[in-house]
Amino acid sequence: MFIITFIKITSILLAIVGATFLIPIAVAIACGEMAVLPAFIIPMVASFILGLAINIPTRKIKYNMSTRQTFLIVAMVWVVASFMGSLPLYFSGTFPSYLDAFFESVSGFTTTGSTILSNIDDLPRSINMWRCITHWLGGMGIVTLTVALLPLLGVGGFQLIKAETTGPEKGKVTARITTTAKALWTIYAVLTLLETIALHLAGMDFIDALAHGFSTLGTGGFSTKGASVGAYNSVAIDVIITVFMFLAGINFSLYFYLINRDFKEIKDNTEFKAYLGLVAFFTIAVSISLISVYGSFFKALRYGAFQVLSLISTTGFATADFMTWPATTQFLLFILFFIGGSSGSTSGGVKVVRWVILGKQVNNETKKMLHPHGVFSIRLNNKVGRKDIVFNVAAFISIYLMLVLITTFVGCLGNLDLHSAFTGALSMVGNVGPGYGLLGPSENFGFLPAFVKLWYCFAMLAGRLELYTMIIFFMPSYWKK
Repeated sequence: MFIITFIKITSILLAIVGATFLIPIAVAIACGEMAVLPAFIIPMVASFILGLAINIPTRKIKYNMSTRQTFLIVAMVWVVASFMGSLPLYFSGTFPSYLDAFFESVSGFTTTGSTILSNIDDLPRSINMWRCITHWLGGMGIVTLTVALLPLLGVGGFQLIKAETTGPEKGKVTARITTTAKALWTIYAVLTLLETIALHLAGMDFIDALAHGFSTLGTGGFSTKGASVGAYNSVAIDVIITVFMFLAGINFSLYFYLINRDFKEIKDNTEFKAYLGLVAFFTIAVSISLISVYGSFFKALRYGAFQVLSLISTTGFATADFMTWPATTQFLLFILFFIGGSSGSTSGGVKVVRWVILGKQVNNETKKMLHPHGVFSIRLNNKVGRKDIVFNVAAFISIYLMLVLITTFVGCLGNLDLHSAFTGALSMVGNVGPGYGLLGPSENFGFLPAFVKLWYCFAMLAGRLELYTMIIFFMPSYWKK
């Protein structure tokens, strides 16, 4: 019964991903890229046929999954989605090998934004559009989208979404999980549309504007230009994308509260206040450090704010090569690789709330040294937090850093220097995009050996699924009854 349920969910997901091929198909027709059409149409039709063939005869089957099975389904669904996303990239002939196409697809769905390509400007526009759409699908979550569109035929949607969403605490903003999923995806789509319109009015053609809207709200970083957003050399475009990267790094539940005029939830949100503070501090600090490069504070602010939001939201866009900036600036940006955006956002990284919790616990431990008999608790959102959340955060950060170290070692085995390997590992596990050195913002990942690319695919998936969903399969306790 579980195998049947797994196959049903996978087939539904493939059909949903296949349906999104209609957008690049429309772009291909509009741009006269007829040679690319079969690369999209054949997998799309095959996914529809497979979905119907599996779900019609099994439509009455109901099955409730255990927690163990939920992790397996979510992990495999993301691998299958990455496989589906790689087919147009490979069949179109734009990628030199299937591994490269799979790496690009994983990088897209996990919203990492690292590419193996050096000729992005020469790609068919439909292929570039598809690369950006993968960010959008993976940003809010492909399982969340599936739950929003379908009740999963009796499968526990909340357990599935918990295994996919980000942050130490996961809950519903409405009574029903399907309603929550629909609300979040609607907000996500509206913000994407607003950015697309704004970018189009600022001078981008509509196809590029839509592609960058997908990438920005998904906090991915794939661009239709080899020089990323810097290729447009437009103040208006830089400002618009900076603003929407900031918005994408906020917990999307807060938008739901905003729409429902529940301002207290927003005002009391500890993570949101910390996120605002971090963005303000690093934007000002980086901008001041760039005055010597750009000659004026306002020009430095334009480039500094963009890069700060690009890294803290883990989007990975660039308007300049920050490897050419002063060492002080590079250090400030390097710190952002460790932080990430808000929980419940489309951003990657450790997440702001975890650092807040850790900081509050350090403060409590200091107080205990001064007042041994005192009782101190962590307050989040003006409420006393659960005591076990500290252990949750400590365990997560320990595993996170362990995976970064292992990924650094793998990079070194692939002949990367330590600087490039370490920042590349931070980028892969944190789904950031660029690294430093050989993996900097003006470089690509195409030269890496096959085994490094494969490990990076695992690291990106693990990072996007908050580590446990992928790493749990290496734990002996998972396989014990």
